Amino acid sequence: MKLNYKRTVLIGLAFLSICAFWQMYDSIIPLILQNTFGIGETLTGTIMAADNVLAIFLLPLFGALSDKTDTRFGRRMPFIVTGTVLAVIFLMLLPIADRQVNVVLFIVSLFALLVSMGLYRSPAVALMPDLTPNKLRSKGNAIINLMGAVGGVYTLIMIKLLVGKGDRPDYMPLFVSVAALMVISVGILVITISEKKIEAKVAAEIKAYEDSTGLKVETEDTIEEEQLLEAEKNSSDENKGKTVKMQMPPEVKRSMAFLLTSIFLWFTAYNAVTTAFSRYTKVVWHLEGGGFADCLMVATVAAILSYVPIGNLAGRIGRKKTILVGIVLMSICYFAAIFVGQYHGLVNVAFAVIGIGWAAINVNSYPMIVEMSKGSDIGKFTGTYYTFSMAAQILTPILSGFLLENVSYRTLFPYAFVFSVLAFITMAQVRHGDARPDKKKSLLENFDVDD
Repeated sequence: MKLNYKRTVLIGLAFLSICAFWQMYDSIIPLILQNTFGIGETLTGTIMAADNVLAIFLLPLFGALSDKTDTRFGRRMPFIVTGTVLAVIFLMLLPIADRQVNVVLFIVSLFALLVSMGLYRSPAVALMPDLTPNKLRSKGNAIINLMGAVGGVYTLIMIKLLVGKGDRPDYMPLFVSVAALMVISVGILVITISEKKIEAKVAAEIKAYEDSTGLKVETEDTIEEEQLLEAEKNSSDENKGKTVKMQMPPEVKRSMAFLLTSIFLWFTAYNAVTTAFSRYTKVVWHLEGGGFADCLMVATVAAILSYVPIGNLAGRIGRKKTILVGIVLMSICYFAAIFVGQYHGLVNVAFAVIGIGWAAINVNSYPMIVEMSKGSDIGKFTGTYYTFSMAAQILTPILSGFLLENVSYRTLFPYAFVFSVLAFITMAQVRHGDARPDKKKSLLENFDVDD
């Protein structure tokens, strides 16, 4: 089967809006907290971790709720639309609070904004696997991440163009530009993507492919049917005919545990850099205004250019090996950055490599989670994925912020390097989650050579 790229791009518009917001949040909110309200590094890190505290509860909750939702608009779309509308409203209150130096309005609006974003992140991410066959999800996730990267680049360009120099520039134009992108992208998504119609269309595409090739395409439903049959076959006579509740096999649970631990560790490393980078460049490299955006933009553009090739590479060598390559690339760059005392052109090369490494991780980690879960639980396990990533992002702004404030800003990259190496060690223990090939419908077809 071939991925429907146009449809996947449209599905990715929700993630584009999310990433545009988070790029601005990570880059600008710490500057407002410090320069407008005079908050120190450790407390800034604590406030920056608040979104992740909320996410630990909200993402699994709304992911599971969307699994069980059934409306004429679909399962995920009501959450995406409601969350976006609320988020845009509260987003626009932040620059007003900044102008007025009103810390109460700022904190209340920020809290409401983070709840609104938590409302639709899991449903937005789960939309792609809902509408994409298993085998194509690494490629599909590459497109989704590419769309997210486009959102991030848009925000970085807006930061460079609209944020002036000095400690307290006017952030209103930047916030308006991001809010407009969120509204437009989700509006296009709603107009072009009908969940229920596309689900039926995908099912028809799978059937047509099976009929024409003689291959049996694996879906969540077929996996669950196989597991149920196996469980009934192995159950005792008195339990025959009873409903069998499926549980994840122990060896898959072990892989899931190591994968989730790896997710926690590489987010601990990466988020420390992205959250503190705008301040790090000011203190260590003495860059002014939106100058820090150049490095982040290089990393994001490199990721954009590599997402699709990485999706194809994962189809050849496997998701796990591709992730391990990505971790190695990022670890090398974190280690090299330890010795950089001032901004240099080679820094952009290192950030391009970091972008490629992060793309290799992002394209493949979520599909591995989905591969190990049952189809009916995609929203739930999407929430679990984000729970571990958000748990890391709760710890890392506080811990790294404490080190920056009380030890040195130069602890940032050694910190990232250590956690990245730990992620490699745990990821090496994962044994499940790579895509399985389509099954032949008959024994003789196993001798056919696929193109």
